[in-house]
Amino acid sequence: MLNELMSRYPALNEIKEEIVNATDAIISCYENGGKVLLCGNGGSCADCEHIVGELMKGFLKLRPISEKKKAEMKASSPLIDDEILSKLQCGLPAISLPSMTALNSAFCNDVDPELIYAQPLMALGNKGDILIAISTSGNSKNVFGAVKVAKALGVTVIGLTGNTGGKLKENADICICAPEKETFKIQELHLPIYHYICAEVEAHFFKE
Repeated sequence: MLNELMSRYPALNEIKEEIVNATDAIISCYENGGKVLLCGNGGSCADCEHIVGELMKGFLKLRPISEKKKAEMKASSPLIDDEILSKLQCGLPAISLPSMTALNSAFCNDVDPELIYAQPLMALGNKGDILIAISTSGNSKNVFGAVKVAKALGVTVIGLTGNTGGKLKENADICICAPEKETFKIQELHLPIYHYICAEVEAHFFKE
């Protein structure tokens, strides 16, 4: 699949190593019981929601619940039946920090708008988790505020940004710098990058 990505988007060849490293880091995070948290603004906020959607349910695979898990759930509650279990899918834990509108608006109003993503990360982040910080400039203040907290908590930071990379490039553990300078062009490359990552992570955990 990596060769297909590079064939369709040749410009990504120069950041192939970073894409593979980010994929491996997310797989390792999940193997060790961690979760993925994401933050970004505007189009990058929408990308956070998009990535969460690909991780939390079937993307390219159906992800059926195992018979063992079904039996455990049915033994725990008589309310669970085969019809429900046949429709549910296995998910990988991922949280979009911008989706917490009540918390974020309150913290923005009452405390500091530059820390609106830092606060939920403070509450949810654990050592071994991953923060995917998305900023086309690499310098979004509220995103970088979350990066600061992530580093202090032992949360691995994966930056998804543009050609120059900004502060994200300097401070992320892994930084994927899409080789474009204009915002919309950077975002056009972010989509196939994270689709590839989500597909590879899914393929690792779900074989069907």
